[in-house]
Amino acid sequence: MTKAIKLLTALPRKQRERLLELAQEVSFPEDTRIFEAGGTADRFWVIRSGAVHLDQQVTPHRRITVATLGAGDLLGWSWLFPPYEWDFGAVAFSQVRAYEFDGAAVLALCVEDPLLGLSLVRTVAEILAHRLEVTRGRLMEQYTMPRRGI
Repeated sequence: MTKAIKLLTALPRKQRERLLELAQEVSFPEDTRIFEAGGTADRFWVIRSGAVHLDQQVTPHRRITVATLGAGDLLGWSWLFPPYEWDFGAVAFSQVRAYEFDGAAVLALCVEDPLLGLSLVRTVAEILAHRLEVTRGRLMEQYTMPRRGI
């Protein structure tokens, strides 16, 4: 499996600096719901410290964790694609510190600087491809493990 891609370290220095000019430092206490599936996706975060669980509601009373994100990870990509709604929910598993970015401001910067826009979209695509690979691996492990007697 390939190593996880970190958004800010994957961008060239000048593009990273331009993007960070739009960042706001935020924090979320442990157990804070950051966003809910189906909500409006108008921002994203790069986690500086702590852990966030991405989850999916599977029944009215049950959620499952589909991924855990930590320092350097991108939290939220739905701001980049219509219909601009979160596909999963996210909750702070521990105290979280992060850089928060306004999606509209970042998209405007991408129009102004097409090379930054291309780098950003390419990096987000690589992150999503890596997460899909990890999920596929987990599913394969789950369904190829020998079953015990009935």
